[in-house]
Amino acid sequence: MAGAIRFHQVTVTYGGKTALREISLEIPEKQIFAVIGPANSGKTTFLKCINRTIDFNSTARVAGQVFVDEQDVFGLRDACSLRRRVGMVFPLPVGLPLSVYENVAYAPRRAGMHDRGELDALVEQCLRQAMLWDEVADRLDILGTKLSGGQQQRLTLARALSHRPEILCLDEFSIAIDPVTTMKIEDILLELKQRMTIVLATNLVQQARRLAEQTAFISNAELIEAGDTEALFTRPANRLTERFVNGEFG
Repeated sequence: MAGAIRFHQVTVTYGGKTALREISLEIPEKQIFAVIGPANSGKTTFLKCINRTIDFNSTARVAGQVFVDEQDVFGLRDACSLRRRVGMVFPLPVGLPLSVYENVAYAPRRAGMHDRGELDALVEQCLRQAMLWDEVADRLDILGTKLSGGQQQRLTLARALSHRPEILCLDEFSIAIDPVTTMKIEDILLELKQRMTIVLATNLVQQARRLAEQTAFISNAELIEAGDTEALFTRPANRLTERFVNGEFG
């Protein structure tokens, strides 16, 4: 298991509305791959297909195939095991009604980790990776929902990392985080890609340019182009891409 992802002619509809239309692309393992595009272009739907959280929308219909390490994710009988391999962070924090400590320890406990020393070490590691440890180390027993919005978002990131995923999907992760903390987390992501694949959906095109080796531009449910990030920003193959990365629309 290394975290390579492949979309093959994936179309997603919600009722009569098409969110993705015949998307085919490959995401190499152990890279940061960015998905950019205007609001409502299909970026979030793209991420939800990777770990099948799209299943939670009863109106969604998916055609085509999504492969993680050559396994068709929609052919898997156990979607929960897939979600343990593919961590997800959404734009706004969704904290569990538990302490800071238990928010991070919850998934490892469910997976069978009960040694307190191991749990303590993992919780600290994940909170440090989310740039939150120094702010909560002396109050791990408070409810996670009592933290500020930005802190709760970083707690969500720490919880996603607690699965020790092979793939991490980030949907506008920095929307509720101040710029200084965002830059620190970006540094952590550059370290994390050494051991996992990171798929980043963002409206911040310069964030994609800073972080990603490869980038896909999606607009109006369609893949306009994908490839080397610097080439996409400096020598885009499509005029629409050029207009988007230059801030002419968004």
